[in-house]
Amino acid sequence: MTTTDSDLVLDFTRVLLRRGKNTLVGPIDWKVELDERWVVIGPNGAGKTSLLRLSAAQEHPTAGTAMVLGERLGRTDVAELRPRVGLASSALTPRIPSDEVALNLVMSAGHAVVGRWKERYERLDEDRAHAVLGMLGAEKLAGRSFGTLSEGERKRVLIARALMVDPELLLLDEPSAGLDLGGREDLVARLSVLADDPDAPAIVMVTHHVEEIPPGFSHALLLRDGLVVAQGLLADVLTSENLSKTFDQPIFLAKAGGRYFARRASSSARRLAGG
Repeated sequence: MTTTDSDLVLDFTRVLLRRGKNTLVGPIDWKVELDERWVVIGPNGAGKTSLLRLSAAQEHPTAGTAMVLGERLGRTDVAELRPRVGLASSALTPRIPSDEVALNLVMSAGHAVVGRWKERYERLDEDRAHAVLGMLGAEKLAGRSFGTLSEGERKRVLIARALMVDPELLLLDEPSAGLDLGGREDLVARLSVLADDPDAPAIVMVTHHVEEIPPGFSHALLLRDGLVVAQGLLADVLTSENLSKTFDQPIFLAKAGGRYFARRASSSARRLAGG
């Protein structure tokens, strides 16, 4: 099937992002379509979060052409573009008042503010906030203050906030980071349900770990030193060879029950993986 410009939520051509003398990303070519669910994997310093900030229109490329939802960064009003993108990132946490009620934090996303003040909300807004919290198994947190929530509960509320605006593109920056095993597995299961929803937006999720990839994700982008190691369909890209190049050490990859598992390559790792 031929891809048209209207099918693309992200269209990066030779995109480069520099800060001072340091190159954070690129040059990179990358396209994300409406119905795709991408995972971006790489070591610390690979440029994953910088790529996500470009995708959220929070950074402008130093060079190249970055199209987000059909709008070219540098030639469009990002104040109008950003509300069309849902971004869930722990970087927002320090800006959230500890006494902010979770329901208000989710609702205030529609006004692009943190902390309810003098904005006016309708019953429809409150119903929507309850609905997205429910999608993530967090409706019981609606009346809790943010400062009382566990790390896992905070992650759910932040994702609900990102979904509140009914975005055309959902960006998740390490949503499982800091979670215990139970919290991670619950979140992975809920993100898998979201990925399988045909009405869900295009999704791009950043992670360090293949174990955190929810079933239903379709594509992968592997980054190292700001450059693409491999990208494309998940099954084609996620291989032991590509992961070894990405993390600069021998990695053995296994798959079971629709989930991926990776370890440093050794005879014991192969035995554990049934290899």
